[in-house]
Amino acid sequence: MDKSKECLLIFAKNSQIGKVKTRLAVSVGDRRALEVYRQLLRLTKQATDPLDVSRQVWYSDHITDNDLWPAEGYAKHQQEGRDLGQRMKAAFGQAFSRGFKKVVIIGSDCPDITTSLLRQAFERLETHEAVIGPAADGGYYLLGMSQFFPELFELKEWSTASVYARTAEQLRNKEISYALLPKLYEIDTEGYLKESSLML
Repeated sequence: MDKSKECLLIFAKNSQIGKVKTRLAVSVGDRRALEVYRQLLRLTKQATDPLDVSRQVWYSDHITDNDLWPAEGYAKHQQEGRDLGQRMKAAFGQAFSRGFKKVVIIGSDCPDITTSLLRQAFERLETHEAVIGPAADGGYYLLGMSQFFPELFELKEWSTASVYARTAEQLRNKEISYALLPKLYEIDTEGYLKESSLML
């Protein structure tokens, strides 16, 4: 498939002390949590830089110029919606409305995300309608589609341990073919930070 028809959505929080990794900050403090998040952003960019696809960064609060993400390589947008589901649905909807045929979304919390894994996600969409990367906490670190399924962003309690299971159930109930990627850790608590490969 034409690589210009593939799009990677990167959901990122603005790097502000006290507003990132708030669950982790309870244990390690706001400043340490911010350091962890900035390192996670750098690892995410390291994984996404080599990809030959359209790349978009979606900021949580406001678009930031002259930051980690160069404007010439990453289109910049602001997330819209009351909850995470609405925000992801809006970003996917925009991408498909612009003619993309494969759309993959990731967050910026997963230290073990790699370029190879992201390429696998797009490859899986050649033979499946969706692809999902489950996270160790019960959520997912990646979701991809070859057509828009807005119902996947509804009827969920976001940021809970049921998100991946509920999404997989919806995919099966709708008879949407999907591929699974390896389970990875996201860094949301001190326990996951200790389990991770993150070096600070």
